[in-house]
Amino acid sequence: MFIRWNDASVRLTGRWSRLLQDGDDPHVFNQPTARCAVTTAPGSSFELAFRGEMALLHFDTGFLPHPAPHLWVSVDGGARVETPVDRYLRIQAAQAGEHVVRVVYKGGMEMLPRWYSPQMGAVAFIGAEVDAPGVLPLDARPLIEFVGDSITEGVLIDVDYDAQPASLVDQFNRPYQDDNCATYAALTAQRLNLRAMYQAYGAVGLTRSGCGGVPRAGLLYPYVFDGVPYTGEAPDVVLINHGANDRAAPAAEYLARYGELIELIRGRVPRAAKIVCLGAFCGAFDAELGAFCAAYNRTHEIPVHFISTRGWVPEEPLHPMRDGHRIIADRLTPLLRAILEA
Repeated sequence: MFIRWNDASVRLTGRWSRLLQDGDDPHVFNQPTARCAVTTAPGSSFELAFRGEMALLHFDTGFLPHPAPHLWVSVDGGARVETPVDRYLRIQAAQAGEHVVRVVYKGGMEMLPRWYSPQMGAVAFIGAEVDAPGVLPLDARPLIEFVGDSITEGVLIDVDYDAQPASLVDQFNRPYQDDNCATYAALTAQRLNLRAMYQAYGAVGLTRSGCGGVPRAGLLYPYVFDGVPYTGEAPDVVLINHGANDRAAPAAEYLARYGELIELIRGRVPRAAKIVCLGAFCGAFDAELGAFCAAYNRTHEIPVHFISTRGWVPEEPLHPMRDGHRIIADRLTPLLRAILEA
């Protein structure tokens, strides 16, 4: 039988579109936003519970370039396997029974259109063919959202892996070099036993737009992509890491945009949600942001939390590799745990 992306046996986590039109045929491939769950944010994931031995995942690949975005796929909590998105991905379990498949958008070419249609840098999940739908286990862990730029997205973590070393177009290598699941954000969430979602795109900042047509952070936050508001679960914690791409802006503009983003987040999360302002790893506006947060807390009933990252990792390379992200997670985890437990 075929189960759709919005079935009770599917759980979407992250910034997915959730548009659906009555009477849509899941096998008609010309209305992707109506019949699919679509995301352009690496780190977005879905889980699928099924009964039997096999599940055949369906994706809309109509606008995807070569190389396609890469996914991490795991079954029943086992090892992750990397694969490019394809129209069909077959999952073969070791034996018949109840199984859960987890799929994560690992990374892709950040320069592809990710805001305006057609979203070429997207993963579009239609549904799956299974013997029978399963029952998803309850996951009541708190949800943390990471809002940031290419570092939080996971760009250039495996910089040495060139898919086409003779090519002058470095973007062809990015699906092999980028990995959201190896970022400081993913590692910290895992260590604190939090579910995680992401809104992080290359080159984006508080004062500037980013790769793939993505607007600046304050205009971006309410949406999945252009014209499609985010209507999914509200996070319990929001961690902001912006500043590396704002270095050319005056501090006053940076802080004004920061304040706008905080108020926008406050209007969309529960009152008890905690907001953490994580200083840029390159040191940009570190002192200014600390002073801004202190001033904000003197005039607002619900505080924000500031964490300085000055000196955690070298300023170069701007994009930490795997070891750099582990160092950041080592420093961030106890500090964030203290905030969450306070």
